[in-house]
Parts: sequence; C-alpha cells; structure tokens
Amino acid sequence: MFGHRSPHRRRNILLAIGATLALLLMLGAGGLWWGTNHYAGQVQRIAGALPTVPASQRPAKPPEAAKSMTFLLVGLDSRADLPTTGNAAKAPLWVYGAQRTDTIMLLHLTSDGRNAYVVSIPRDTWVPIPGHGSAKINAAFSWGGPPLLIETVEQFTGIRIDHFGAIDWSGFKSLTDAVGGVTITIPNNSYDPQQNRHWTTGTYTMNGATALAYVRQRYGLPNGDLDRIARQQNFLRSLMAKTAGQLSFTDPFGLSRVLDAVSKAVSVDDQLSNSALRDLALGLHDVGSGNVTFVSAPLGQFITVDGQAALTLDPRSTPALWKDVSTDRLPAWTKLYGTSTLLPATVR
Repeated sequence: MFGHRSPHRRRNILLAIGATLALLLMLGAGGLWWGTNHYAGQVQRIAGALPTVPASQRPAKPPEAAKSMTFLLVGLDSRADLPTTGNAAKAPLWVYGAQRTDTIMLLHLTSDGRNAYVVSIPRDTWVPIPGHGSAKINAAFSWGGPPLLIETVEQFTGIRIDHFGAIDWSGFKSLTDAVGGVTITIPNNSYDPQQNRHWTTGTYTMNGATALAYVRQRYGLPNGDLDRIARQQNFLRSLMAKTAGQLSFTDPFGLSRVLDAVSKAVSVDDQLSNSALRDLALGLHDVGSGNVTFVSAPLGQFITVDGQAALTLDPRSTPALWKDVSTDRLPAWTKLYGTSTLLPATVR
C-alpha cells in the first residue's frame, strides 16, 4: 500500500507512532536495563488521564482480541506555547477551554503482537460528548481533558482505550533537528496564508522549524484538515524512519541525543510504569515489515450545525471499521471497503 519499500523502511512505519515504545525496544534488546529505566523515566506521565467511570460502563474487549492494546494519541502544539513556564516540557498538557487537539489517532496493537493499526479521526467530526450534548470531537479535550476525550472516543467507536499518549509537536521539532532533518516530498505547489509560507513541488530535507510549519498547514490545502492529517502522518513516518537510522550503539553520543529528544517529545498516562513500557516494547519484536496500516476514518458529509462547519463519518463503513479494528481484523475491512482511506505513498 506504500509502494515498493525495503523491509527495513516498512518496519520503521511503526516507529512513527510508537516512538517511545521503539526506543525501549532498542534498549531492552541490548540488555541495557539502566538505560531503559533512565529514558523511560524521562517520559512525562499524565496524571489522571484515564476515565474514572466504572469498567461496566466502558466497552469490553472482544474475546478474540483480549490481549490487544489500544492507545488514544493526540497531537498538540499549544502546550509548548503556554506562558506558565519557561520549560515547554513542563508546561501543562491541558487547561480548561484553552486547547483543542488538532490530531486524534487510535493506535491498536493486535493480540498476536504482529500487527499495528493506526486510525486517524478528523478533529471536526460531530459526535455525542458525555455530559455536553453533541459537538466537534476535539471539543471533548477542551472541556474535559484526556478523560473526557477517551470517554467520547469509546462511546463513539465502541473500542476500549487502554492507554493515552500525547505528541508534543514542538518536541518533535527538536527531534527533527537532533536527527539532522527529515526528507519530505511535496507533490503540489501551495501557499499557506496563515503562516505566509509558499511550498514548491520537490523533495526537501526539512529542519525542525520547516517540518513544524509543514505539519501545521491546513489553509491553502484542497482538503484543509483532512490533508493536514495526511501530512502529519507522513511527517511522523519520515521522521521516525530517520530516527531509527540514528539509533546506533556504535555512536553512543548520537544515540543519547536522539533518545533524549524522543523521550521528551511524547507523554503517556501514569498507569504506564517504566517496567510496563519496557515489557510492552519488548513484546513488539514480532511487528515487522508490512504489518502496520495507516488509515483515516471514512468521511461521510460536511455539515453546518449552529453556524459551525463540521463533518460526519460514513454511516455504512465506519461502524464496520471500529468493529474490525477492535477484533484485529482490519485487513477484512479494507478488502470489503477498499483502500481509499489508507495513507498514500505521496502526500500533498
């Protein structure tokens, strides 16, 4: 689905979303238990990220996928812009009414540990939000932080969320510079009026600042936020492919620089201890080439509600998508509904 790539390149797709997990896999495989604890300890934990509602009121895992694991991942850049502290890594993840995540993704690791599914949910998707009526899905994060967003996604998809993670786009800016930039191909000219930046067709090695502008653009793209979703996934795919190439034990100083940047770019819920992160990462060793699928939830219609532009998802194929993700059967869904929502090899 991504064209002809070497097994090494395709394996790196998993790293695009599981950056911290891949980091620990590298360390664990080398027997560096001190390093595992050191870098896992640098990963910021988000207190109270998981819902407190009774387990009986949350979706149950299907028996055939009892050992699967699903993360809800969000991407933020407002966190680092908050004036509460001079250190972006310590800035609050969430302040009531201040932030609406521009990236919402489900990362599903199958029960056999051999496959991973990444499903993006557009931020303007109109859904019921517990206690608030219906609104755009990213409003759940603004009103109630990670717990309310998890409740909303669970109610909307019927998929049990095991853990929560936050991607700090400004942190990934530093990581991009740490690995010497990433290669991005831009197939079409565009102009971003919000950032006053022209993008010209070609292949470029982007530094952190340029890459951050790339993932932030939505104005000037034909499909707005939908194109931005593809750009963000494309950036992560390219960044972590480059990062994996930098993780060499023959260059301890370069390794330390990259791992330090990776661990500071991702935050996870406080239920993931250092040992849990290590064990999870070690359990991913069977996820190999061609076993990771990127997909966007299929679009239904663009709508206007009380003056707000929003969208719905395809009422026919979306419920089947959630069911097949939760039961480790995404290939069956793509066989039935096609591959038009999969991340293409070339992104605007």
